[in-house]
Amino acid sequence: MHRILPQAGKRWTDTGQYHDERGLKNRPPGETRVVPLPPNLVALWCEHVATSGTADDGRLYFSERGGIINYTTYHRVWHETRDLALPPALTSTPLAKRPYDLRHSALSTRLCAGADPAEVAQRAGNSVEVLLSRYAKCLYDRQSINNRRIEGLLSPYDQPPDPDQ
Repeated sequence: MHRILPQAGKRWTDTGQYHDERGLKNRPPGETRVVPLPPNLVALWCEHVATSGTADDGRLYFSERGGIINYTTYHRVWHETRDLALPPALTSTPLAKRPYDLRHSALSTRLCAGADPAEVAQRAGNSVEVLLSRYAKCLYDRQSINNRRIEGLLSPYDQPPDPDQ
């Protein structure tokens, strides 16, 4: 990846088009960024490319005519899919409200799994400071997860002393 095409609307772009072509944040024009992926995600990526191909410019996701998928299409499909994927009790919550929330979830999940914050930040293209201030708090029911971990850590101390020792 060496460029982005953010959708801002015709009134807000330099070109009068819905999308302005821009370079990656904080990088010289044309510079790329290596993003290491675990083997299972590489396999999914390869399967997607083999099944769906890519747009002429290399994009993985594109419209039926090879164009850029617009925000309203993403929004509609996201909400339809979200309603199918989540239990009814969670559809009215802020959980996964926007497609961008997947980024929050992915980064928070990696941190929760114990991945090195510097590595997680590098893969995300962020600083560690941004990672920890912005993304380290987005997991659903994180309090219960942490309570179980703390209980597991302390449980050996809850046992009565062995009288034989």
